[in-house]
Amino acid sequence: MIAHSLHKAGRDHKHVGRFRSTNLDIRCPGIAFSDMAVLHAQDIVKDFGGMRALDRVSLTVQKGDFFGFFGPNGAGKTTLIRVLTGQLAPTSGAIDVLGVDAVKEPLRVKELVGIVPEVESPPTYLTAHEYLYFVGKVRNLDRLEDRIDKWLTFFDLGEKKATICKDMSKGMRQKLMLASAFIHEPALLFLDEPFINLDPIYQRTLREYLEEYISKGGTVFMASHILEIAQRLCNRLSIVNLGKVVAQGDMGELLKGGDTLEKLFMRSVGIGTGRE
Repeated sequence: MIAHSLHKAGRDHKHVGRFRSTNLDIRCPGIAFSDMAVLHAQDIVKDFGGMRALDRVSLTVQKGDFFGFFGPNGAGKTTLIRVLTGQLAPTSGAIDVLGVDAVKEPLRVKELVGIVPEVESPPTYLTAHEYLYFVGKVRNLDRLEDRIDKWLTFFDLGEKKATICKDMSKGMRQKLMLASAFIHEPALLFLDEPFINLDPIYQRTLREYLEEYISKGGTVFMASHILEIAQRLCNRLSIVNLGKVVAQGDMGELLKGGDTLEKLFMRSVGIGTGRE
């Protein structure tokens, strides 16, 4: 399987946490989708033996959306991301990603998108530089050393580029997975708990990067339990429980009347919100 896909110049301690522009060049070679959905899933079912993990899940993500996908543990979020990105075949249903049939052409989908998995999992005995070099070679990227330097610097991993991944902290490995998803500047990102293991400084840095990425034409599909950050970022959402979509729509419409994403989430999955 294609490796999971995601300047320190002038930076000193007084600039810690300040967003640094990355001169984004979001591309999707050979695909024209300016006026179409970049992701459409229809009636997705995924069974594991006798257990139904996804039950007729349907959703559409338009170009420029920051789409949030939320649910309790075990609700089917990670399973859906794996299905949408061609890592796992659905039992039934249709999936179109950037104009590609994800069921028939899963490798093509992996080529086009950036993926950050739920668990940071770079190869244990590769260094940070070696892992990004491997990802870049698999993707046949030009200017590879420049790209590697750019993302190692962005995530302050320059001094760790010769450190093997097993000797990195969880936060450093998470930064490396994000860098591997961003390195080819994809048009669509799938992020499964991207803020996990990041300190508040880099949660802010990542949030501001993603805001710029969206402003320049990118699209994000994100699963997260950090609802406060998600409410600030997402314009559309789905909430899933026991494999079924229980709420879906525009964030502003769903949160009318001063509601919060946390309250909507609790109500949608059948949990009372009386404990304020």
